[in-house]
Amino acid sequence: MSGDFGGPVDQLIEQRVRQSFERQGLMGHLGAVLHQVCRGLVVIRMPFRPELSQQHGYFHAGGISAIADSAGGYAGYTLFP
Repeated sequence: MSGDFGGPVDQLIEQRVRQSFERQGLMGHLGAVLHQVCRGLVVIRMPFRPELSQQHGYFHAGGISAIADSAGGYAGYTLFP
């Protein structure tokens, strides 16, 4: 396996990742969007809303960990044949 992480992926792989992401109810509920899909790298963005905050007004770690978990999983998925 080459180490060209962050490089372009085949269009079918990107489509597979995007279609899977769209089926995730939690990502939709959080307002998260799939921003970038590359080889071994996926970026998910989650715009701030008060409903996603903790008691001090900052992002709640639960939301952050959910998008980090999905981004990591999809990054690995881009490497599957």
